[in-house]
Amino acid sequence: MAKPLIALDWGTTRARAFLIGEDGAVLAKRVADRGIQSVPSGGFPAAFAEIAGELRRARPDAAVLLAGMVGSRNGWVEAPYVACPARAEDIAAAGLVVTLDDGTRATVLPGLSYDDGAFDVMRGEETLIVGLGLADGVACLPGTHSKWVEVEGGRITRFASFMTGEVYGLLREQSILSRLASQPIGDDAAEGASRGLAAARRPGGLLNAAFHARSEVLAGRMSGGAVGPYLSALLVAQEIEGARALFGGLANLKLVADGVLAQSYGRALAAAGLDHALVTPEDAFVAGVSRLARDLAA
Repeated sequence: MAKPLIALDWGTTRARAFLIGEDGAVLAKRVADRGIQSVPSGGFPAAFAEIAGELRRARPDAAVLLAGMVGSRNGWVEAPYVACPARAEDIAAAGLVVTLDDGTRATVLPGLSYDDGAFDVMRGEETLIVGLGLADGVACLPGTHSKWVEVEGGRITRFASFMTGEVYGLLREQSILSRLASQPIGDDAAEGASRGLAAARRPGGLLNAAFHARSEVLAGRMSGGAVGPYLSALLVAQEIEGARALFGGLANLKLVADGVLAQSYGRALAAAGLDHALVTPEDAFVAGVSRLARDLAA
């Protein structure tokens, strides 16, 4: 990267802005609850100034790169999906230029699509995959809609999305199970997670195992505080088995997560007998935008 970079990971509800030096080090960071859903039509230049204006004043010579849902049809400009297989250079080349309030040009990165008969899309996660180095293997990116991504020969070849986080929220907050669930106390979280992982290995499948979160409490064999951790572990374990069915042995697996998600997925991967390397989303993002900025400048 020939000059500093201001990069935004601009999602639906939150934006994270980074000032990255020529050597790839993070010099400053800003986080704002200023996701794209809070920006009115035509308001993106002003929103950018609100989020990253201080960084721009610090380094007015920096290039500007925007990733995530800011490139969706509800964002600043719709950057069409790049079809897999895709290289980092393909992603960079498909970026669209927008203009900031001061006339500076910024690049909005596209997402990726994959079509094997069932069409799938991602927007934002591709930048993290680039940041992992594009070595052969599989990456898991947990979230509301988790992504599992395969890389071969320096290209993102295919991926699959799982509605794990969203389904957890629906079951935990809006299903009949919510009436019995309570906040974990004491050993509830560990008990629920252990039971959920075990339930995922029994015959009957997800729908049968999910109902057991109710019947086990009614029988007095599980506390209400264990219901949420049970469901979380069950769904994550089912996601992992789905990914294994799609991608095979999951060799050279990288888990892009931190905090509670890193713990939850790490525990489930260990229970499934899968080794993995852990990378934080921030590290992957910074490395990814730095690589893509170099491709744009080339």
